Amino acid sequence: MEKLYIIIPAYNEEENIEKVIDDWYPVIERYNGNMLSRLIIIDDGSKDHTYELASNMQEKYPLLYVINKENSGHGATVLYGYNYALEHGADYIFQTDSDGQTLPVEFEQFWKIKDNYDMVIGHRNKREDGVSRIIVTKTLKLIIKMCFGVTVIDANTPFRLMKASTLKGYVSLVPDGFNLSNVIISVIYAKKELKVKYIPITFRPRQGGKNSINIRKIVKIGKQAIYDFKRLNKVISSFE
Repeated sequence: MEKLYIIIPAYNEEENIEKVIDDWYPVIERYNGNMLSRLIIIDDGSKDHTYELASNMQEKYPLLYVINKENSGHGATVLYGYNYALEHGADYIFQTDSDGQTLPVEFEQFWKIKDNYDMVIGHRNKREDGVSRIIVTKTLKLIIKMCFGVTVIDANTPFRLMKASTLKGYVSLVPDGFNLSNVIISVIYAKKELKVKYIPITFRPRQGGKNSINIRKIVKIGKQAIYDFKRLNKVISSFE
């Protein structure tokens, strides 16, 4: 049986983390890979009780593993999780977020077709998290087209299932500490014409707590991203 690692980064999610673990644990339990699959919560240096709350659930849930690390941002934490899963022999890696916006019930349709694709990724075609977020996603799509020459339907979706064998060959192209790791992975898969399937998913409003990303941060990240994208395009294009 395939070993599945579910990677969930968390920062200041004390209002959500227990519910998110309760919701996602049945998925890892069902696809347990002879009890070698893992639900990995990576606390990104939270200033609240996220780590303590998540850690306390490990006794109840034997396939749950909670990691605490210094704060480095969402993208860097996602990348940390991917490398951790690869180092521990995952066959498939799934990533979602800890804010409760995605639904575990929608995972099974991804798992059913996993053998046919290098990545199966959610398409947030009906988002409920605000107009500003929709604008950011549409703007990002345009910037990706300008910088990389590819069209990516929804580059930064936190609902993606990846073959570890494929990811292992390309993850080194994502710079350490990069803010938009999932975006670059989506771009790499598009530029290298790997097998990617988009499936519409539900994307609810944040279920509790406050979003750590605001418009000022988005603008700052966006400006830096344009510079980084142009540089990374050369690296990705020349990679064989």
